[in-house]
Amino acid sequence: MTPIRTDAGVGTGTATGIELDDLDFWTRPAADVDTAFRTLRENDPRRFFREYDLQGNPREQGFYALTRYEDVVAVSRRPDDFVSGEGVNIFDNPPDLREFFGSIISMDDPRHARLRRIVSRGFSPRMLGNLSGRIEETAREIICSVAERGEIDFVTEVAALLPLRIVNDLMGIPRSEEQFIFEATNVVLGASDPEYVADQSPRGVATALSGKANELAELLRQLAEVRIADPQPDLITSLVAGGSREEVLTPQELASFFILLVGAGNETTRNAIAHGLRLLTEHPAERACWQADFEGVAATAVEEIVRYSSPVLHMRRTVAADGVRLGEQEFRQGDKVVMWHCSANRDAAVFEDPDRFDVTRSPNPHVGFGGPGPHFCLGAHLARLEVTSAFRELFRLLPDIRAVGEPQPLRSNFVRGLKHLRAEFTPTRAAGDRN
Repeated sequence: MTPIRTDAGVGTGTATGIELDDLDFWTRPAADVDTAFRTLRENDPRRFFREYDLQGNPREQGFYALTRYEDVVAVSRRPDDFVSGEGVNIFDNPPDLREFFGSIISMDDPRHARLRRIVSRGFSPRMLGNLSGRIEETAREIICSVAERGEIDFVTEVAALLPLRIVNDLMGIPRSEEQFIFEATNVVLGASDPEYVADQSPRGVATALSGKANELAELLRQLAEVRIADPQPDLITSLVAGGSREEVLTPQELASFFILLVGAGNETTRNAIAHGLRLLTEHPAERACWQADFEGVAATAVEEIVRYSSPVLHMRRTVAADGVRLGEQEFRQGDKVVMWHCSANRDAAVFEDPDRFDVTRSPNPHVGFGGPGPHFCLGAHLARLEVTSAFRELFRLLPDIRAVGEPQPLRSNFVRGLKHLRAEFTPTRAAGDRN
């Protein structure tokens, strides 16, 4: 089919000046990005875009940007027509890298169903119920460690550390590896940002990614071999030694799943917590509402933070055959369609006053954990528990904590990340004493 393009400026009801695969576009103020997506939803909701390399040079490829909620939900529900196995990022990776970095989210059935069935053992209601106390204790431990200082980098010292430590403890990874995993996953998820990969040439980024991925994989392969020989009460044991050969992960599959879990999985929670503090600072009435009735408001507040911040910006699918239709539009086999969750979550056709941050918003059918279908986020409930525990302990231990200054965003069009966010609060020595 012939790509559809438009020719006038943002803010005038048309879509020129919007380049969703140009990383510089994502360094604009958040309000400008949201306005651009509103323009697309209203005027060109399935616009065709060119792709760009890391230096901003156009490629031959392109993709259709799905910006309306109904399209994102429809594609999510049709995995046979819109497949994941060709990649979930805009750009095309070689098959081995695509599968290694994507794990189950870059697979189609039947392989996807097998791996999801295995790894879901670690995210059952019983397992997560047993984990809730540990999550709260970990949040308290982390916050207490900074409570006397009065000023911190909230991202690196709290928001990023909580989900990383929870996953490492759940997996059974030694605490001594925590800093290495933190630095490695920053590279894996932030490879397009010069703070994490100084050489932004394609070769430089590829070298950094493969290097850190191989180091993470080697760590997990070693731990898997140890658990096979000497099982322990942890998730690694469950995944590599908890069933028949068909019902466990190989060491390579375990390494790939771990990169997904501590990368894309943690990134949602890390950025939800960081954006949450920023949003509550910017909206003091909403913060006061939640602090006045924490448990009563927590469930809707957490969902609203995820909707409003949309930590994972997009997921791609590939059209499986000629003639696949979405509404009135017909696609060809191999066409890329990119579901922009951040745009769907601001769709006025679904959300009343969508640009308003409302901690009591209900209903709130956001797609911050993905749309409905086989690829809905397996760790969504764990993420909700972690965000809830983080703010429960923050409000209890550091009740006046607030974001100050401008946050430093990650240069990425895949995750809406914050690299750094300064926070201030009244120092206290008794932070860990519940009495």
